[in-house]
Amino acid sequence: MPHIVYLHGFNSSELSAKARETAAFLDQRGLAETFHCPRLPPHPADAIAAATALLQKLPADTLLIGSSLGGFYASWLAEALGLRAVLINPAVRPDRSLAAYIGPQTNPYTGEQYTLDEADLTALRRLAVERPNAARYWLVLGTADEVLDWREAVRHYRGARQTVFFGDDHRLARWSECLPGVLAWAGDECRERVDET
Repeated sequence: MPHIVYLHGFNSSELSAKARETAAFLDQRGLAETFHCPRLPPHPADAIAAATALLQKLPADTLLIGSSLGGFYASWLAEALGLRAVLINPAVRPDRSLAAYIGPQTNPYTGEQYTLDEADLTALRRLAVERPNAARYWLVLGTADEVLDWREAVRHYRGARQTVFFGDDHRLARWSECLPGVLAWAGDECRERVDET
């Protein structure tokens, strides 16, 4: 069974609901040792460096799961390291969407305080994947996402496998329904296709 690395989103942590659901699902199947969910540093350049360092210690067939900003990071890592990734409501251009958050921040999960600045937006622009290889990705999207426009991800990852949950939001309450399929996909038991649920 390949290892799985879960990358959380902006101002989130390994304590997020989807990360915990994923960990519990794998633990129940005796696969706890294959799951990794690092607490990513708040600054993009540091987050990518930390994730890259972890992935370099893991097998070459490791599967990425990235949520929101973590989905953006997962795209860059998938292309740079030749991996596959499940993207949950991924940010496509976070340099734009996070511009409104420039200034002091407090992570509600960890209490960490930091400042998001222009250097962070520049780092995000440098990490943008303009032409993702659709074969690497499975998108899981909610049409009622109150944070990001799900249609932007549909366009950006055109040709990738996509599961769209109508009426689900950014938290993606129906994520647990995808976990059996994710486990199968990680083991190469699935083929690329476009799904609508």
